[in-house]
Amino acid sequence: MSVILTDRFGRVHDYLRISVTDRCNLRCVYCMPEEGMQFEPDERLLTFDEIVEVVRVLAALGLRKLRITGGEPLVRKNIEQLIARLSAIDGIEDIALTTNGIFFASKAEQLRAAGLTRINISLDSLRSNRFSLITRGGDIKRVLEAIDAAYRVGLDPIKLNVVLMKGLNDDEIDDFLLMTIDRKIQVRFIEYMPIGHDDEGWKSKYVPLSTVTDRCAARGWPVQPYGEIYGNGPSQNFKIEGALGTFGLIHPVSDHFCETCNRLRLTSDGNIKPCLYWSDEFNVRRYIGDDQALADLFLKALNVKPESHEMAKALLNEQQSHIPTLRRMSQIGG
Repeated sequence: MSVILTDRFGRVHDYLRISVTDRCNLRCVYCMPEEGMQFEPDERLLTFDEIVEVVRVLAALGLRKLRITGGEPLVRKNIEQLIARLSAIDGIEDIALTTNGIFFASKAEQLRAAGLTRINISLDSLRSNRFSLITRGGDIKRVLEAIDAAYRVGLDPIKLNVVLMKGLNDDEIDDFLLMTIDRKIQVRFIEYMPIGHDDEGWKSKYVPLSTVTDRCAARGWPVQPYGEIYGNGPSQNFKIEGALGTFGLIHPVSDHFCETCNRLRLTSDGNIKPCLYWSDEFNVRRYIGDDQALADLFLKALNVKPESHEMAKALLNEQQSHIPTLRRMSQIGG
């Protein structure tokens, strides 16, 4: 097959985010409710064999980068075996992991040996009590241990994902920026998104990311654009003068990055999602084993991918052109 994964707008897709589970050991306030979630039974999750087959077919079409997500991907048993199998597929050059970090330190060496190249760790507060509140029970010490373990096994770059929320952690922006001074790390500030919300409650927590650069100006920290971070996708990158690390701004609501989107998503129950925000999905299961039919399904999904997710319209209460998903972030894989 020589087809390239290109959509109607000329965007070439070489990146697949693979959710391996919708389950998580935490209940972060922006990701899932405290209780009442209906999780997929194990038999409905894609098997490792099925995931490998999907990636093998897509690698022949130009797929090069993977990200393993959840839920929390490290609650899936033997995840290092999947990473090893994926890293052995011809054409796959990069495998990243998004994790809450709680279980990472004990698995870091296994995952690195299996072929993991990069890591994103969620860390929405540096204060232990507040971190426990946002995650509904998480232990920040274990996340800090995960960061140290990522350094120890040589993962690069190491990124910290910070979802900014008004009244919850927006007073910690300075503290997160200070982390970049002495460590080669990237702190990525992410706008609160209306994913899986059928109400307007998310707007009360929304913080525009101009707040971050405003804080730099208030502290007198000279900031310069910085563009050399591998796999950074939609992040606008900056560096405080003299710092070892960097910070990034990911603002899907106020300044969307759809025109350069190069990613597709595969949910843990086997659905291709062309766009994170819209409800369109295509199930892969009955096509596995037929390489051409599976390739055609992905091309079909690309053909309906919209030019924009239109989250800004949701913020402004404007009419949207598609139906937003009601799946929670944990069910999609981010």
